[in-house]
Amino acid sequence: MIELDDGARLRTWTTGSADPGRFPVVMVHGGPGLPDYLAPVAAVIDDLCLVHRYDQRGTGGSRWQGEHTIARHVRDLAALLDAWGHDRVVLAGHSFGCNLASYFLLAHPERVAGLIQLAGPFLEPWRAADRAAQRARRTGEQQARLDELDATGARTEAEEIEYLTLSWCTDHADRDRAWEWALASARTLRPVNYSMNAQLNAAGKADPLESHVDELRARLPPGAVIIGGSGDSRPADALRRLAASLGCEVVIIQDAGHSPWLEAPDRFAAAFRAAVARQTRGDV
Repeated sequence: MIELDDGARLRTWTTGSADPGRFPVVMVHGGPGLPDYLAPVAAVIDDLCLVHRYDQRGTGGSRWQGEHTIARHVRDLAALLDAWGHDRVVLAGHSFGCNLASYFLLAHPERVAGLIQLAGPFLEPWRAADRAAQRARRTGEQQARLDELDATGARTEAEEIEYLTLSWCTDHADRDRAWEWALASARTLRPVNYSMNAQLNAAGKADPLESHVDELRARLPPGAVIIGGSGDSRPADALRRLAASLGCEVVIIQDAGHSPWLEAPDRFAAAFRAAVARQTRGDV
């Protein structure tokens, strides 16, 4: 637990070994409103370098109530780097964590030695294609049940698990195992901080990354890479467009979804380890 300047205490994990010749990696999980779930991803690289993870304030073991802003979460990440004793790190974000890592880069480019974006960030236009893909991956009965649960004011625990499973089963390209993976997440990644989700999504719309692409390109560290899955409901072409705009590498893993380490573990590990090995050395 690391206490911040306002008294909030964030739960953190550190794995791997410090190497004076390598920058540490800080994993930034998605949501917003979910606790950290990136332990399996950290395990892919913790033989290479020091790896930090944390529950963002208001999630998991980082219990907190208050107003959520992008600026507050950027300050949290800066404070964690100070507490860990790191001037510069490689950031590895996933999903919304890619957005948060990008906002951090805009605010503190001098502290970002490398940037690895996993399944994000998705910049408009992408939502219409995502909604269409989600609808296509649910049966009519599943969609009707999801809509019913979404309109329910106070869901029971069983209803919440069902609701999250129906929401997340479209993330996966492997339709045979999609329900299994979504159900496992729904059982463990709770409670969801829906207030945090709404506030940070609204903040992202008020100050969209789309309006900062030129700044991001100017601040982007050498060797930055975007890794996504071709079978994500979110369109891989959106990641390709962003990579072209930023002038960075993009790796799209075939037959993988929003969590490519689940569906294509070997191909994901090869791409992720190569990016980490290159960026933590600072020799890109």
